[in-house]
Amino acid sequence: MADLVADTRLIFGRYLRETMRAKISLVVGVLMPLLMLFFFGPLLTQIPLGTGGDAWQTLVPGLLVQLGLFSAAFAGFGILIEKQNGVIERMQVTPVSRLALLMGRVLCDVVKLLAQSLLLVLAGVTMGLRAPVLGILIAFLFVAVLTVALASLSYALAMRLESPEGFAPVINTVNLPVMLLSGILLPMALAPRWLDVISRFVPLRYLVEAVRAAFLGQYGSTAMIRGALMAAALAGVSVFLGARVFRKAGA
Repeated sequence: MADLVADTRLIFGRYLRETMRAKISLVVGVLMPLLMLFFFGPLLTQIPLGTGGDAWQTLVPGLLVQLGLFSAAFAGFGILIEKQNGVIERMQVTPVSRLALLMGRVLCDVVKLLAQSLLLVLAGVTMGLRAPVLGILIAFLFVAVLTVALASLSYALAMRLESPEGFAPVINTVNLPVMLLSGILLPMALAPRWLDVISRFVPLRYLVEAVRAAFLGQYGSTAMIRGALMAAALAGVSVFLGARVFRKAGA
């Protein structure tokens, strides 16, 4: 266990330094949610959304999940670039734990997403968002767990592919319906019955509802408990699958 922690810290430090050298990537990654906040949010202020909160308490939590969905899902691009540059081949001959090679990358993605989430929430406050500090911190925890889950799957997929050409189409094919069916932009309370039923099979819907409950201070609500269980299950399965692919690949 000590070796795993030390190896994970080593890999995490390597990728964190790379991230800090490319600070512009922090802003670029959060640009789309910020645009949605500034140009889409004002359209919702006079619409009853059926969530118990105002437009900002509905939209900002959804955008936090969207940030995790798109940024973490595309994290695997880094693996593909490393493959082309021979980095993965060199890592295959090192004694570093294969699980650490995954978790070091994933933890770096978590730090990056939390920094972007803070920027998004601060922008939301300037637009009129009001939420309890504890609720915001809980929302960040959900974003962190979601990042662990999706980044692990993204890295596992990238390890199975040989070139970037096949990566983006797979991610986009999955992300778009998931975004629409999870109620990220508009709550599924507004959806017709058949669409609402379909959306209940999308795990991210429960994370979105849990983050919105956190922004309302409903810490013991059914939505919060259900979202926490779903997030934990999703992260557990994803890390298991990701670690299995890394071990098999000898990366």
